Amino acid sequence: MARPTQPGLLRVLHGTTALAVLGCWLSGLVVYSTYDGRWGRLPFTVPGNWIDIHGSLGVVLLPLAVLLAAYALTKGRRRLRRPTNAIPLLALGLAIGSGKLMQEDWPRTGQLHHVVYSLHLLAWLLIAAAVATHLWGVLRLGGWPLAQSMLSTKFSRNLAAGPPPGHPSGAVPNHRETL
Repeated sequence: MARPTQPGLLRVLHGTTALAVLGCWLSGLVVYSTYDGRWGRLPFTVPGNWIDIHGSLGVVLLPLAVLLAAYALTKGRRRLRRPTNAIPLLALGLAIGSGKLMQEDWPRTGQLHHVVYSLHLLAWLLIAAAVATHLWGVLRLGGWPLAQSMLSTKFSRNLAAGPPPGHPSGAVPNHRETL
């Protein structure tokens, strides 16, 4: 069976966005536990100014999400037909959109009644569910080999123009070669 490969740009955008989403989600958990906690709190407190950390991670996430969305809507639009791929992107859009509309002082001052804050909490829950279903969809579709292909740091290049300089032979078995 052939080993699945994913486009390099997709892997870079997906990977960096996933790391930023994880950072935002975890820092959001700490912010929620510290300032809200209506439905539960962490059993420990984490020192630090987590609202500012969460906001800074959101600022980093915004351009990554825009690039990922641009890729998904152009080169990756075929993949968006699967709900397990489209729903995480929509949840990410809701999280970023509602986060940009919020005032960072609302949780600090106990202003938890704003609709935008409730939307941001909903987006936080949707991100968790969407990422879980996205991972399930990847494993269901291609199993562990597909998941590993997204985590691979090896990139391939198109060799249709001929072998790269220094290639041991003039014959290339196929048009892609792992670098």
